[in-house]
Amino acid sequence: MANVTTLVLAGGQSSRMGQDKALLNLGAETLLQQTCNLALACTAAVYVVTPWPDRYRPLLPDTVSTIQEKSMVGRNLGQGPLVALSQAVIVLLEQGVLIAEDSSSSIPNSQPCQWILALACDLPNLTTAALQAWINDLDSLDPAALAYLPKRQGRWEPLCGFYRPRCLHSWQAYIAAGGRSFQGWLADQQVVPIPSVTDAWLTNLNTPADLEQWWQHSSR
Repeated sequence: MANVTTLVLAGGQSSRMGQDKALLNLGAETLLQQTCNLALACTAAVYVVTPWPDRYRPLLPDTVSTIQEKSMVGRNLGQGPLVALSQAVIVLLEQGVLIAEDSSSSIPNSQPCQWILALACDLPNLTTAALQAWINDLDSLDPAALAYLPKRQGRWEPLCGFYRPRCLHSWQAYIAAGGRSFQGWLADQQVVPIPSVTDAWLTNLNTPADLEQWWQHSSR
């Protein structure tokens, strides 16, 4: 089975929600806790990527680590998930958690992480069964494919899918050229669509109305 490391993105301002949506209470746990526990059930390691690690650290399982998203020179935070992911991958490469696919590791008995699972922190309907089924597909994908993502209404869902670590080189070049849009980057890449995706799994909670609707459906 593919070796997968999860990066949970919790760097948004939650301006439309009016409060930090990662901390929304879904009953037994917060939205961020639910996402992390889901990832822990399916992947080898889980990291929360955020500008505010101290805010979330007390809520996270001991087996989940944090990576601090940092502002780029001359820019404020809120620079987008593509920048946050590239920063996190660089940190994990430096720590030896990820191993470059084109290098031989000096770490005894190490196995390169074959895939990175990128998850938004606000996917309340995503299930362990769905995530595990997608992970089971990874070993059968064309080696040339850089990403394995759901697609909905003609657009990729970049924060609910899988990327090879070697995406970093392309991300860095795209960012250096001024690119920030995940959709723009994906348009020029070899991406395999995840089949048979239920729209409900991709539901995001962005506004108070979204949250109210979610509670209405979850109580049925």
